[in-house]
Parts: sequence; C-alpha cells; structure tokens
Amino acid sequence: MTGSTTTPFSAADHEARMERAARAAADAGLAGLLVAPGPDMVWLTGYTPTAVTERLTLLVLAPGQDPVLVVPTLEAPDAEHSAAGEALTLRDWTDGKDPYAVTAELLDGGGRYGISDNTWAMHVLGLQRTLPGSSYAALTDALPMLRAVKDAAEVELLAAAGAAADAAFEEIREVTFAGRRESDIGRDLAALLRRFGHSQVDFTIVGSGPNGANPHHEVGDRVIRRGDMVVLDFGGLKDGYGSDTTRTVHVGEPTEEERRVHDIVREAQEAGYQAVRPGVACQEVDRAAREVITEAGYGEYFIHRTGHGIGVTTHEPPYMIEGEELPLVPGMCFSVEPGIYLPGRFGVRIEDIVTVTEDGGRRLNNTGREMVIVD
Repeated sequence: MTGSTTTPFSAADHEARMERAARAAADAGLAGLLVAPGPDMVWLTGYTPTAVTERLTLLVLAPGQDPVLVVPTLEAPDAEHSAAGEALTLRDWTDGKDPYAVTAELLDGGGRYGISDNTWAMHVLGLQRTLPGSSYAALTDALPMLRAVKDAAEVELLAAAGAAADAAFEEIREVTFAGRRESDIGRDLAALLRRFGHSQVDFTIVGSGPNGANPHHEVGDRVIRRGDMVVLDFGGLKDGYGSDTTRTVHVGEPTEEERRVHDIVREAQEAGYQAVRPGVACQEVDRAAREVITEAGYGEYFIHRTGHGIGVTTHEPPYMIEGEELPLVPGMCFSVEPGIYLPGRFGVRIEDIVTVTEDGGRRLNNTGREMVIVD
C-alpha cells in the first residue's frame, strides 16, 4: 500500500496554492505555516501519507522560501511522487534522529506560525521544546479563509459530487421505508453514494419520527412506520471534494401540520438561497432563513446555524451564522440548511450546497424541495 497522491490538479495548481498560502501567512503577520497530514496538506500538495503515525510529517511554508516537506525516510519514496512535483523539496529524517531539530533548521526561532488544526499535540510540544522562542496559532483562527474561495475547477468538482448525491436521493425515494430500520435506509444511502462515484461516505443521517427532531441523530434501530416524517442528510467525498444534502420525506400521507412545517422550511431555505450574492455578510444568509421560520412561529425550534462551508472536507469555513460579518466572495461554497425540530414529534430540514457567483448564487443540489411521499 502506498501513500495517496491522487489529485485532479496539476503540479502548477499545487505550487500556486502553496505560494498563495505563504503570502496569506505573511499578510497575517505570521512567519509561515506548518501543515500536518490532513485536508490542508491534501489541498496544498495532493499528498496523504499511507498512515498517520507518531512519526512527524510536516509541510513548512514561508514567504521567500521553497516549500519543504519534512518526512520520515521510509515514506520519502511515496512523498517524492506528490502531485506538487518539483515544487516541493523533501527533507527526510531517519528513525533515531530528532525530527524537531530537523524541522527547526527551517524555522525562525522567534517566529509565530500558523499550524494546522489536526497537528498532534506531541508535535507542537516537540517544536516548542526545540524552539522555545517560537509560538503557534491554529490555522482555523489564523487563516480561516485559506480554502474558502474555490476556483472554477473546484466548483465543478463540488457540483459533480452534488449531482452524485442527488442521484442517490432520486433512487432512495423509490425504496420501501415502512417496516425497515433507519440503519437499513442508511446502508442503502451509503451504497448509492458509492455507486455514484463517492470514494468516502462521511454520514448518512436517517431521522424518522421523533428521531428527526435531533438534527444529528445519524441512524438507529428504530423501525420506520407509516405516518413518519424522515429526515435524510447524507454526503461524503467524490474525487476529493464533498457532498452534503438533506431532504425530508414522509411515509404515506402527511397531516396538515406536517405539510405546513415542511412548507415553512422550504420557504426559509429559498429565502436563504436568495440572500446569497457577493458582498453580503455571511450572517445575512442566516438571518434571511431564520426570519421566515421565526415569523411563522417556530423560531425557537430552529436550533442551529444556517450553513457551513464545504470543499475537501464536508464541514469547513465559512459559516452562515449570526455574528459572522465576513462578506461573501465569488467561489465560496457552503450549505443552506434551515430546519424545524419539534421535540418528541418530528423534524424537517432541507439543504443544498450553494456557490457564490458574480451576481448571486448557484445551487449545486437540484432535486425537488417539495415534500416527497414514500412507501
């Protein structure tokens, strides 16, 4: 088994990303960036080690320096074939040597560095011990928008992932729900996502009846019954980019109240989508959706933010939440997913991934948002 270096992007693409990240670090007053294996490393270099272990692997980016990947010698052959190609210099270390001393040679002993959120504590502490004058800031705090604005190729990969998730929904709506467990439907959804090209399934939430009032219920052993509202929220990674969509179906004919609640959520989701345009603060998307639900009398039952970013992970900045004044920029991609959750009874959520265009927004999920009746 070898480290994963599969990427739809060229060495020039990765080189440009690393240069952009180094510039962003300088603009933020940082000496550079330190990136451990994970989504940031994949986005910057296309490289993922075979396994993340206690051995230090760390990408070092700094203005005016060539990018360097500190890597265990035993993993160097795979790292040499990184999608970043010759834009990336390897600095390998063998067992028995101090990897923090090797890394310290590349760093400013008194510098402040942005460091990827998933870096192991033992590695951060090792660097601090070796360079006691250095300091570190979590990348989410220091450069929260590093991956937030997608280029055209990334948007189309997200659109393809969204279309695959849509195809999964169009098939799942035709299966029998009544008499089956939530976990059965969840397995069906996972299999459909894989059939339509997903290499990774991150979640399959199937919240039936009262379980639907828990936004992140996932799946359980509850048997779905006629008369249940069922929240279906599912997604994962296709060609390295995420999908995430939610539709709420009903088993048999709904009551008047269930239809009304579903209609309110559908109107709120449309209002959130219509608020998307360049220059608008992220919080305005949340406000637009929340206003519809609040005016309908269900404000206390909308208990989460309206959206989150998506890219090489299924949850990342930016966030559509009250207090987030960051302006929307063309290329940002995020969910718009209002919901109403009535404890002990049922829940409704409708979610699309949306990208900001030059003059508005574009949905990357395009299945119908009306209530779907299933058997």
